[in-house]
Amino acid sequence: MDRRKERRLNLELPVRIWGVDRLARPFAEIVRVRNVSNSGAVLIGVRSKVQMGETLDVQLGASRAQFRIVWMGSSGEAGIQALEFEPPILGIGLPKVFEMVGTG
Repeated sequence: MDRRKERRLNLELPVRIWGVDRLARPFAEIVRVRNVSNSGAVLIGVRSKVQMGETLDVQLGASRAQFRIVWMGSSGEAGIQALEFEPPILGIGLPKVFEMVGTG
């Protein structure tokens, strides 16, 4: 059974992320997000040495918000969740033609 609280959109979008890595060095890079909801996503292609619990700034187009890394996967994947009171920059306003994955 799916424990997710929100529906997810099965798509990939390019985003810009920046923050401070686990060695306290600032970084910025372009990665992709997938499995998108209003409050989170999976980052793919992360090259920086980030760690769980850290905060990242994420920019999609002209919109940006802060997210916390909630899990780390293999090969540059990381799950992110929007911080409370951040605007929903992922998933909002996307066409309904995208395949919905999971149920809430």
